[in-house]
Amino acid sequence: MRTKVKRLRRIIALLAALFLLPALASAAYWSVKDRPTSWHSANWSSAGVLPFDPDPSSTEVLIMSARTGGIKGALSVHSWLVLKREGASEYERYDVVGWGRPVRKNAYAADARWYSNPPQIIFRITGQMAQRAIPGIDRAIANYPASRRGDYVIWPGPNSNTFVAHIIRSVPELATQLPPTAIGKDYLLGSNWIFADNRRWLIKLSASGYAGLTLGLREGFEAHILGLVVGIDWFNLQIKLPGIGSFPNWSGEPSPTT
Repeated sequence: MRTKVKRLRRIIALLAALFLLPALASAAYWSVKDRPTSWHSANWSSAGVLPFDPDPSSTEVLIMSARTGGIKGALSVHSWLVLKREGASEYERYDVVGWGRPVRKNAYAADARWYSNPPQIIFRITGQMAQRAIPGIDRAIANYPASRRGDYVIWPGPNSNTFVAHIIRSVPELATQLPPTAIGKDYLLGSNWIFADNRRWLIKLSASGYAGLTLGLREGFEAHILGLVVGIDWFNLQIKLPGIGSFPNWSGEPSPTT
């Protein structure tokens, strides 16, 4: 009996170390970083990541992400979707926000900073692949289940990252995943506790975003508790840590140091 208790204590200590220590380290760094004190003092202008005048003949789909504001930025990013339709001279941006009707179109520049934090391109497809994806993206946006006033919940979801994760799971051409720091991505909409996709070799279990597991060919293995993610990404040869994100950071995803 004592041996079992010792093993249980060791497992609890290991889990606490994996989930809490990286999160606390990220929070400690974020607490001393110079950042805006309020929404009004933050910079929301274009970061110059995308061209000001895109080629009208081009077609693109992008997923972008930036660290969010306040102490939340120590642990989480805000994600959004950008479309460039063939023949259009401008980008379209789709976010979910926490006031009014959650789904917003072009509320900010396509590559705008979020609470002064510069965005990164998480995923990008162009040409025919983007053209095939856009009709499915339009349907997924129109049918997003948490689109009414009051549906937004900052934690554990549905929030901005829940929205983008929903679009990704709905459109086969979006063969990507959100960063492990995208708190809310593991919230499954409706009463669903399980999501499976044979095309992606993906299975996800989630208890309303509070805890769950993910196993997938591209996603690797993830355990998430209270929105914090610990896992292994064997597709990109990375480990996933709360607050820190994927390490090593091959993709340039938003980290506490950006």
